[in-house]
Amino acid sequence: MRPGGSQEIPRPPVWRSGGSTPWPHAVDAPVVALEPLLRAVAARGPGRAPLAELDDMRRSAVLVALYEGARGAEVVLTRRARHLRSHKGEVSFPGGRLDPGETPVEAALREAHEEVCLDPASVELVGELDHLATMVSRSHIVPVVGRLAARPELRAGTSEVDRILYVPLAELLRADTYREEWWGSDEMSRVLHFFFLDDETVWGATGRMLTQLLSIATEVAAG
Repeated sequence: MRPGGSQEIPRPPVWRSGGSTPWPHAVDAPVVALEPLLRAVAARGPGRAPLAELDDMRRSAVLVALYEGARGAEVVLTRRARHLRSHKGEVSFPGGRLDPGETPVEAALREAHEEVCLDPASVELVGELDHLATMVSRSHIVPVVGRLAARPELRAGTSEVDRILYVPLAELLRADTYREEWWGSDEMSRVLHFFFLDDETVWGATGRMLTQLLSIATEVAAG
């Protein structure tokens, strides 16, 4: 596996490695064309609701901002500052909780503007990935997918962000990048998706969302 940076992963006492990549189609040359991917996301319609969630879950949204780079489709990610009390040092999409009266789209665009100074007017809305329910943070997350005309010039707009990443999807599809893990005993185990880059590790809810995005991308590439 690639190094994955210095992030500490809070693995439980009982865990095991899982299977191979979950996307159903292998890609010989993993360069993801942006437009076919966006068309496939748009054709899906609204994201599916989580299979199970709690009554008191907080409504949240993230922005999956995609653009055409030198190596095909690329995505914007951020790393949370290490001084934060929760999810410190983790890589995620720009996003956060919905304010009262906000829609997921409005929240995703507002949070991206606050976190990385992304102009909301520069985002062409495309669709959604499936919604997630996270038990640890008790959040219902809506991943909003948008197109950018070109790689954006971004900067941290808050002390909560200490790095902005521009990641080609081809990097995430490398054979030495993905690993599946099962955490917990056989009766209570859950699957987690990890992406080990050269200097960062992506996992948790972001790993789940990227796994679905790549599954869509590889299915499109396979025709």
